[in-house]
Amino acid sequence: METDLIASLAAAGIALGIIEGIKPGPLLTMVIRESLSKGLKAGMWTAAAPIFTDGPMIIASLFLAGWMATQPTVLFSISLLGALFLTKMGLECFSLEAPDPENTETDASGSFKRGVVTNLLNPNVYMFWFLIGGPLMASAAEQEPLAPILYAVCFLITIILVKASIAWLFVGGGTWLSSRKYRIAMVFCGFAMLGFAGSFAYQAYGLYPDIF
Repeated sequence: METDLIASLAAAGIALGIIEGIKPGPLLTMVIRESLSKGLKAGMWTAAAPIFTDGPMIIASLFLAGWMATQPTVLFSISLLGALFLTKMGLECFSLEAPDPENTETDASGSFKRGVVTNLLNPNVYMFWFLIGGPLMASAAEQEPLAPILYAVCFLITIILVKASIAWLFVGGGTWLSSRKYRIAMVFCGFAMLGFAGSFAYQAYGLYPDIF
């Protein structure tokens, strides 16, 4: 058993999980948005989205990394759909009402679905796993099959814990924001989402000449 390789891949998974967890992006913005608009439970569920998005992608990337890199049409479609979805969610931020702190019966299933859709329509997730994570795990698997598995598990656990912690911090561990601060935070989230939508649209624009 290549213990050094296993340890190094596990450490890499934790490190990348922390980086991806705190790095500004569509999913983190959605975690904050859902935490502010629907409460801590909704934010936690949104943070769990990588289990159902990155998980299957990790497996697929081991086999499809080379093919994905040569398919601009796929990345173009994902980028364009992501831009449209984030534009819709971003515009909604300007009209969302502050949550009622007395309401503890909020159904967080919608928040989880929005988190999954946000991550599935983020082309950067595909680029990371198919162009970086997949080849890295594939090369390590040749020496030690356990290494890429531990890498993926460490990455997923870390990124979810980091984003869930951010959700907790944004509601002050259960202390709700004032109405004014809430509106300011939601406006920030709205502009951030529109900014990410613009970046996705720009990526689609850059891929356009390779398709048509």
